[in-house]
Amino acid sequence: MGNRFICMTKKTEANENGSRSKRMGRSQRKMISEEELLHRQALSMALHQHQLSQRFEGSMSRRIGSTSFRRRNLPDDPLSNEKQAPDFLEKIKSKKFILIHGEGFGAWCWYKNIALLEESGLFPIAFDLTGSGIDLTDTNSVATLAGYSKPLIDYLQGLPEDEKVILVGHSSGGACISYAMERFPQKISKAIFLCATMVSNGQRPFDVFAEELGSAEHFIKESKFLIYGNGKDKPPTGFMFEKEQMKGLYFNQSPAKDVALAMVSTRPIPLRPIMEKLSLTPENYGIGRRFYIQTLDDRALSPDVQEKLVRENPPEGVFKIKGSDHSPFLSKPQSLHKILIEIAQIP
Repeated sequence: MGNRFICMTKKTEANENGSRSKRMGRSQRKMISEEELLHRQALSMALHQHQLSQRFEGSMSRRIGSTSFRRRNLPDDPLSNEKQAPDFLEKIKSKKFILIHGEGFGAWCWYKNIALLEESGLFPIAFDLTGSGIDLTDTNSVATLAGYSKPLIDYLQGLPEDEKVILVGHSSGGACISYAMERFPQKISKAIFLCATMVSNGQRPFDVFAEELGSAEHFIKESKFLIYGNGKDKPPTGFMFEKEQMKGLYFNQSPAKDVALAMVSTRPIPLRPIMEKLSLTPENYGIGRRFYIQTLDDRALSPDVQEKLVRENPPEGVFKIKGSDHSPFLSKPQSLHKILIEIAQIP
């Protein structure tokens, strides 16, 4: 299950350092900058989430944290202690949400919405896809979409025949849930694409980002972000944006502490799975109930591109989050939560 880490909270840290504080001068205590403190807090949170993940069976399933829930009609402000009325859950047939992260992310990115869903009486499960999050697989070895999606596919294969789940896929994770819809249409109640690559038959996930990154051929030839895990004389195996560019693309509206958490938690992106064309048939993928959530302040997948996706491959419903960047689970978790609950209740 990976190495175990011990995290100290601020309170514990303060108690331990108490005996030493007398020996520290004021000048020493001022040496730690706000930026360093922020980095320590984010790293502590990431390691704490790693510890929590050890409690659950299976190396891929990560259920993180818990917090309080408030009513759906409140704005995106600090959480209250109010919970949903009992009749709320009666309207939802499939209560299990499977949360699939996007490129470079991991199960850790869903921690706010996992808490909100759990407090609502629902059952969220977040996976680390192969080579992502704290999964120990070398990213450079992930060669296919099937291999990248294996944790999700294994889980769906193990579901009882009469059980259905709601899939939520973020960004390139949309390709993973499309692949799952093709494999297990009878086990998926609804599929929710969150500013995601909702591709058509024969399309590559990378093609969705072509307007931002250029054609696949141009990107592979010219990009300075490529990783050659098998040597420079072999095709690239992954890519990783620089931190400052990633902040601008993915987290332009996210809180500083969450951005710091992301900076110590993101991993290189396997390139070959998103260069693979999907085969999606009308009798499998085509019968699935699809919904799309657009993010209107997104710099990684622009609102225009998202609008084009839903126009070319129309879903059953389209929802929009104002003021959200490409990481709504960090920048607008309450707004995202409300929409997830609304979609879940659709008959």
